[in-house]
Amino acid sequence: MFDYIEGKMVFKSPAYAIIDVGGIGYHINISVNTYAKLGALNSFKLYTWLHVKEDAHTLYGFADEGERRLFLHLISVSGIGPNTARMMLSSITPEEIQDAIVKGNVSTIQRIKGIGPKSAQRLILELQDKLKKDGPDTLINVPINYTVKDEALSALIMLGFARNIADKVLDSEIRKQTGDLNVEQLIKAALKNL
Repeated sequence: MFDYIEGKMVFKSPAYAIIDVGGIGYHINISVNTYAKLGALNSFKLYTWLHVKEDAHTLYGFADEGERRLFLHLISVSGIGPNTARMMLSSITPEEIQDAIVKGNVSTIQRIKGIGPKSAQRLILELQDKLKKDGPDTLINVPINYTVKDEALSALIMLGFARNIADKVLDSEIRKQTGDLNVEQLIKAALKNL
């Protein structure tokens, strides 16, 4: 529902931040990792995810898109809820979590409070292939300034195409074209060859 919230930082703690946007204060749960990135800035942009339950609507915020993507992967695993995923992102860095899952390092994941051996193994089993397929740059180091090709590639990956195949088809389509293509035109051209 909300992709990001940008506004004046009213309050921040290692557990949550309050951002004022046009006179409305948003209470957003954050990880310690995000808290460290907030620094002393007066205004800030947090990428968000809204968790809806019967008795509450809870916003979770992330300093960058990569941390949010990793969070969404974590909560897709049975037995890992939003609070556990936030605890994971607070205990060790997103880069360390991703690296541990890709390499199958159970002991690193077990260091996190609330994650036992079975949960650690389930995380690795369910996410290892997804994170390997996405590649190390997709989750953590998302480019800030997207090019038309980057946006088209991201869209094709979200549609379920393998990154390396989609990348080759996009390069081929870009070489074929004489003029500039917008994202939509490039995606349509690539879909014809996938």
